[in-house]
Amino acid sequence: MKRLISWNVNGIRAAGRNGFLEWLDREKPDVVCVQEIKANSDDVPQDLREPKGYASVWQPAKKKGYSGVATYFRVKSEPLSVATMGIGEFDDEGRVQLVEYKDFTVVNAYYPNAQAERARLDYKLGFCKAMLKLCNKLRKAGTNLVICGDYNIAHKEIDLARPKDNRNSPGFYPEECACMDEFVQAGYVDTFRHFNPNPGHYTWWSYRSRAREKNIGWRIDYHCVNAEFLPKVKSAHIHADIMGSDHCPVSITVN
Repeated sequence: MKRLISWNVNGIRAAGRNGFLEWLDREKPDVVCVQEIKANSDDVPQDLREPKGYASVWQPAKKKGYSGVATYFRVKSEPLSVATMGIGEFDDEGRVQLVEYKDFTVVNAYYPNAQAERARLDYKLGFCKAMLKLCNKLRKAGTNLVICGDYNIAHKEIDLARPKDNRNSPGFYPEECACMDEFVQAGYVDTFRHFNPNPGHYTWWSYRSRAREKNIGWRIDYHCVNAEFLPKVKSAHIHADIMGSDHCPVSITVN
């Protein structure tokens, strides 16, 4: 069994100050994908680059203090290879890592925020299209995929506390939800929804108005897998009790 965790840490240095290493030592997952790291590997202390028993690979954005992803993995289970998306406009923002293992490839993804007034919606839709094309290409070649990270999309009304108030909000624009529809219809399964059809489960809360305390949130962090790999997924969880970011970790266990 392997346990995979994904977490938008909203700044890896801040996460380090907020107990990330203690959490990692306590949870002891096999792989941890983090998003919105806002740092290069040489910007952080050694123990945050190489926690006890772990190594890491980083894909920062070119712009300092912005975006970026990194993946931590157990020293004894190093990946076969690590690659980027291979598309400059997305790689420059540190949006994706492809972390290859023998039985599956982890796609660590930080989807763009479409922003207010749809300011970056075209960029977001372009990213979604490129991601689907990349996943289909890998899948066609026989690769099983775990596509995890902050999708910045609440797929259905059940995935946010106040859907009617947010239909014209970034993360719930109809165009974004349609991209998620297309992704699922192409044969990719939202693992949490596979196991849990109930409302009230969220992964992100605004820092304003005590939203987390009141559980007024959005579910925008996912582990999706290709349908062929679904039988290998044994569980999926949201860890809403873990603090340290405006997002919480999400996890799956695979056989």
